[in-house]
Amino acid sequence: MTFSAIVLGIFIHDRIRKFLSLPEDSFFPQLNDYSSHSNFRNDLPLSSGSMSFDFSNRPRIELIDWIAPKELWHSMSDQELLWRASMVPKVVEYPYNRTPKLAFMFLSKGRLPLAPLWEKFFNGYEDLYSIYLHTSPEYTYEPPESSVFYKRRIPSQPVQWGRKTMIDAERRLLANALLDFSNERFILLSETCIPIFNFTTIYNHLMNSNQSFVGLFDDPRYVGRGRYNKRMWPTVSLSNWRKGSQWFEAHRRLAVEIVSDVRYYPVFVEHCKPPCYMDEHYLATLVYIVCPEMTSNWSITWVDWSRGTGSHPTTFVRREISQEFLNRIRHGFNCTYNGRMSTICFLFARKFHPSTLKPLLKIAPDLLGFNV
Repeated sequence: MTFSAIVLGIFIHDRIRKFLSLPEDSFFPQLNDYSSHSNFRNDLPLSSGSMSFDFSNRPRIELIDWIAPKELWHSMSDQELLWRASMVPKVVEYPYNRTPKLAFMFLSKGRLPLAPLWEKFFNGYEDLYSIYLHTSPEYTYEPPESSVFYKRRIPSQPVQWGRKTMIDAERRLLANALLDFSNERFILLSETCIPIFNFTTIYNHLMNSNQSFVGLFDDPRYVGRGRYNKRMWPTVSLSNWRKGSQWFEAHRRLAVEIVSDVRYYPVFVEHCKPPCYMDEHYLATLVYIVCPEMTSNWSITWVDWSRGTGSHPTTFVRREISQEFLNRIRHGFNCTYNGRMSTICFLFARKFHPSTLKPLLKIAPDLLGFNV
């Protein structure tokens, strides 16, 4: 027994001596493999205070990237765009010096024949307005870089009068304009619209207004209530059915309500088809149901239906343009503004033929207060 124990002890001692003499990498071969790679530290997660990373070459996202797009052109679908535009900060106070702007949204088939008049109107007020153009997709003309309309087109879709595509275009304009958090008031205009006051007057009138300007009323005639489809009930009832002008002005809060609507819009798409026209009923009904207190119930864009043809108002031509004519529009009406009577009821007018440009530019210095 004693001899066997001695032999066993000598064997174990020899094994332990050989084991302890092995090189270090025999115990930790993986550590040796990884330590041979120069990028090993960059492959590890941040788990040690001794590690540091260089982010100096990475692009930085500034606040301006979130509050105002650098380019109007984008690849978002309408669904993505409306979702993005419907986001509203819960913190009321802005973390930057915000100057509220007017968003001028032009809905046009192509070129703006009265653009020279608008160029003069906007001149000198670059920090107080934004411009958005929705045109036919086939229209690709880009004005000179010196123009206020340069690169102001948004991704657009074909539009048919009286169809849902007209409302889609209006919501598309609103959504794109809402992406700029400086835009406070939103004005829908056509290529036949003109301003009938100077920029300062219009800016102050809208910024100081307690309400938006969306025309809506209950029309008991066939062209009003007669267009109501009973299949809209119970989402839209006859008592809530309203008619109004397509050309509106909206405060930012109301604009968000319009682009966020997923309850009433599908009902109109399905059940409001000619002789029901969405551009005459959808917005007026939506505002009446959702936020009637936000609007003054009239449009700030004047039109003349007395000589209109069918569903289209009068188009004015060159020989009809005079100071007297425009002054009747400017001060020939009475309305309520912030609870008080006012003679300034309209800020824009339509429809003006391209031939009116020359006399309008001639009248502009005295009437609108800007030089040409």
